[in-house]
Amino acid sequence: MSTTATVVVIIAAAWVGFSAYSLFTHKAYVVDNLRDYGVPESWWPWLGTAKALGAVGLLVGLVLPAVGVAAAAGLVLYFTGAVIAIVRAGTYSHIPFPLLYLAPALAAGVLVANG
Repeated sequence: MSTTATVVVIIAAAWVGFSAYSLFTHKAYVVDNLRDYGVPESWWPWLGTAKALGAVGLLVGLVLPAVGVAAAAGLVLYFTGAVIAIVRAGTYSHIPFPLLYLAPALAAGVLVANG
C-alpha cells in the first residue's frame, strides 16, 4: 500500500473516530444537531458504535484490505444517511458537514481497494 493511501486511511479513521468520541461524550455541537434532525436519543449509542467500528475497520484495512473496503463502504452509507436526515429536517445548510466525513472515508476505501 502506498504512503498516500496509508496517510489518507489514518486521517479518515482519526476523523471518524473523533466524531464517534464526540457522540459518545454527548458534545453539544453533535447532540444538539441530532435533536434538531429528529434522531431519537436511543439511536445515539448505535450511531456512535457504527462510527467507531468504521474507524477501526479502516485501520484494520491497512493490513486486511477487504476489511478496510467494507468499513469505508459502511461509513459512506452512514454519512449518506446523515445527509438524508439533514434534508428531511430541512436544515440544508448543514449538508456539507457529513460530506466532510464521507469524502475521506470514500477516498480511503478507494485507495485501499486499489492497493
